[in-house]
Amino acid sequence: MSLHSLLKKLPFGPWRNAGPLVSVVRLSGVIGAGGAFRPGLTLAALAPLLERAFAPKEQAAVALIVNSPGGSPVQSALIAKRIRDLAEEKKLPVFAFCEDAAASGGYWLACAADEIWADESSVLGSIGVVSSGFGLHDFIARHGVERRLYTAGENKVLLDPFSPERADGVAHLKSLQADVHDAFKALVRARRGARLTGAEEEIFSGAFWAGRKAKELGLIDGLGDLRGVLRGRFGEKVRLRVVEAERGWFRDKLGFRAALPGAGMADAGAVLAEALPSAAVAAVEERLLWSRLGL
Repeated sequence: MSLHSLLKKLPFGPWRNAGPLVSVVRLSGVIGAGGAFRPGLTLAALAPLLERAFAPKEQAAVALIVNSPGGSPVQSALIAKRIRDLAEEKKLPVFAFCEDAAASGGYWLACAADEIWADESSVLGSIGVVSSGFGLHDFIARHGVERRLYTAGENKVLLDPFSPERADGVAHLKSLQADVHDAFKALVRARRGARLTGAEEEIFSGAFWAGRKAKELGLIDGLGDLRGVLRGRFGEKVRLRVVEAERGWFRDKLGFRAALPGAGMADAGAVLAEALPSAAVAAVEERLLWSRLGL
């Protein structure tokens, strides 16, 4: 028996009036590897956090705060599966609360919950798959640049941005996208089930909606915020335990991954100089993902 259980059996003490406990995990940002300054959401990074969230023996539920425009479908699937595995192992209900957006992979994460709640202005859905790039072969030709590309295997490079677009490359990409889209649709059907009320052609078109329309389509269970919904469900005395990742000094002060243990300031400067280019690229990619939603 836990210490908390023993204390609750005593006839005195403030713990006798303690309300139900709900652990809260924030899933915020782009899903995927990210950059040094803005690390993305990955299973490797979130696994310890999720384990801690589901660890307390006497809690009523786990709540997820989701704020993501999407990203990697693989990491979305892995994170969602780990949440479901832990929920079933611990026999705990999971609630998702969507903030600015739970779109694309962000909605995939929200579907790991038993109930999904959102604000009326939240952006939800985008159940689809997208790939983008540039065709630069005309540009380099105008500037006298010759593209030299050698492969072993005729399909090793199908969509090289510096070569003319290949019809078979586009067909292969669309086939791959269809497979990923099918997996996404299957997940939504399995998790939302009969609560989906909209036509599948609309729901799975890749479109996204604000909270009220998302509720009409059955993508969410209701409009509300974390504190209000959980108080309504578990009472005014519900206790919210926010579970956060452990942070090193460098991340606390400067916002990027720490240098190797024992590294001095010169080493930290080298880490910073190396991290800046990848951080800039990651920031641009993240901005593009948010801008797809008009956010």
